[in-house]
Amino acid sequence: MALVSSPNVTRTINPGQPNLHPKGKTSLFSLNGLKFSKSQRNTKPRFSTSVIRAAVANPDIDFSDPNWIHRYQEDFGRRFNLPHLRDVFDIKPIPTPFNLKNRGPQVVDGASMPEERKNGYVNEDDRALLKVIKYSSPTSAGAECIDPNCSWVEQWVHRAGPRKQIYFQPENVKAGIVTCGGLCPGLNDVIRQIVFTLEIYGVQNIVGIPFGYRGFFDNGLPEIPLSREVVQNINLAGGSLLGVSRGGASVSDIVDSIQARGIDMLFILGGNGTHAGANAIHNECHKRKLKVSVVCVPKTIDNDILLMDKTFGFDTAVEEAQRAINSAYIEARSAYHGIGLVKLMGRSSGFIAMHASLSSGQIDICLIPEVRFSLEGPYGVLRHLEHLIQTKGSAVVCVAEGAGQDLLEKSNATDASGNAILGDIGVHIQQQIKRHFKGIDVPADVKYIDPTYMIRACRANASDAILCTVLGQNAVHGAFAGYSGITVGICNTHYVYLPIPEVITSPRFVDPNSRMWHRCLTSTGQPDFL
Repeated sequence: MALVSSPNVTRTINPGQPNLHPKGKTSLFSLNGLKFSKSQRNTKPRFSTSVIRAAVANPDIDFSDPNWIHRYQEDFGRRFNLPHLRDVFDIKPIPTPFNLKNRGPQVVDGASMPEERKNGYVNEDDRALLKVIKYSSPTSAGAECIDPNCSWVEQWVHRAGPRKQIYFQPENVKAGIVTCGGLCPGLNDVIRQIVFTLEIYGVQNIVGIPFGYRGFFDNGLPEIPLSREVVQNINLAGGSLLGVSRGGASVSDIVDSIQARGIDMLFILGGNGTHAGANAIHNECHKRKLKVSVVCVPKTIDNDILLMDKTFGFDTAVEEAQRAINSAYIEARSAYHGIGLVKLMGRSSGFIAMHASLSSGQIDICLIPEVRFSLEGPYGVLRHLEHLIQTKGSAVVCVAEGAGQDLLEKSNATDASGNAILGDIGVHIQQQIKRHFKGIDVPADVKYIDPTYMIRACRANASDAILCTVLGQNAVHGAFAGYSGITVGICNTHYVYLPIPEVITSPRFVDPNSRMWHRCLTSTGQPDFL
């Protein structure tokens, strides 16, 4: 089977999703406060929607070589090969107790199905295809090209699911679960399913580590025993049963704690920074020759993790954002020259703002971090608001929290996760709108809504609850299969396992040349604000 580049490896100029790193040059850009070395952070460029897409050849590839695709596939196969406990230990697998056989004979077209077709297991050599569109040229809408000719190159990753053989004795396993970073809808759903699935395997010792990585080193925070009875109904509420926090101790101290507690499997729920920390924990366990499986479940409300179709919490965030947008719309329509302004989450990626604007149909202006804009000038946001007030009588603006940071005073302050503390673009735009309309002697009634923490604290909706359920189950299957240093996600509608280094090279961005952003522009009718 040919294994090749991820969807984000060298392609046409794509500000939405930067190229993946060359082999062996991982950049860990947000480390959740953990004290381990990191290379330089990837910084995202600011682009307008008029960026020209052009084929850019990867300088590491010799396209004159007739076998370049084969060589590229081999390199990808090495990079996307999943780390396994067999890499460190001489261990033999045992049959899994996880049984999905149907009761009684299963007959299809008058014949009984073979025994091996009824078990529901996934083979280790199963793969899922990441890219399914063959582009005719680099100028095709949304084209993602590896070479100037936009050659078709298959891209495969490991399929997730239960394996026929496992590498742990379930009755001897102690499993730990930790939730890091900020709150996100669906955390309790994932915790619940991890516990359920561990118990089905036969694990009896399951604990929660309270308040993120802090729980590993704060002696005042004891482990939380978990069982089906404890987690049965936690999905009915938002937040995290285990609590969350940013920052933490050194990786060495965390692994000391893991070793002292006798943890064999560690399930870590978090975003990019948390994943970077998990990868460092995995590497330290590997270095110390500890038989510990470290498996991540990608949690970010911003939907900004590379290679994933989406992360849990995102659908709920978009749905809940509708309430804020509808309130802003009603306020704007009910006021004389009313302007509703809604600020949504999105530090570096504008997926929530874009999808919320598309789904609501009430947004006139959508501003995201990936697209540069001006407030002032003949083509600025404020002049367009004048036009909207004159023609419609009201307007609704949606802005992502990380948008327009170049318009604000810079600060070198960072939070506990090492993220730069952003200026409040919502308040800034509110003030500038008031100032502008006062300056032209036109009354304007500005209503500003910031629903950030209300959205984060919500219970997962049905779509996210299903996603959380499958992610939690597959995390346990991956750990028992002997993988470590991996994350579970959904790619091209299939559930897969990915090596952590391949998803933490940078955040995932909205591509200003993507069809989805163009759809958003069609919906809002906004011009380029430059």
